[in-house]
Amino acid sequence: MVTSPSLLAGIMNAKPIVAEFYTTEECSLCREMRSVLERLRREFPLAIREIDIRTDPSLLGRFAQEIPVLYLDGRKAFKHRVGEAALRRKLTFLLWQRRILGVAAKETKR
Repeated sequence: MVTSPSLLAGIMNAKPIVAEFYTTEECSLCREMRSVLERLRREFPLAIREIDIRTDPSLLGRFAQEIPVLYLDGRKAFKHRVGEAALRRKLTFLLWQRRILGVAAKETKR
């Protein structure tokens, strides 16, 4: 993907996209998703919040069969697996929504 310097500067100065990443330590799929997130945080303004579902019984009950689960700006975006290209498209779309449509991030209430 080729990105112009001015576009990249605009992206990196944008308000961070809140990425809530529901996980457990021993999960191999979680390690894969974490790796994709870490690579893309160099290209996109991401505020990654990793949440171990074992710390809260309600989260464990809610996500035990779905992890890893990734919410972006308060909306469920991916579960189990995410490819770098798919996440890049989603992040680009979220930034586009903010910039062109003025769509604000959804408030998270957890």
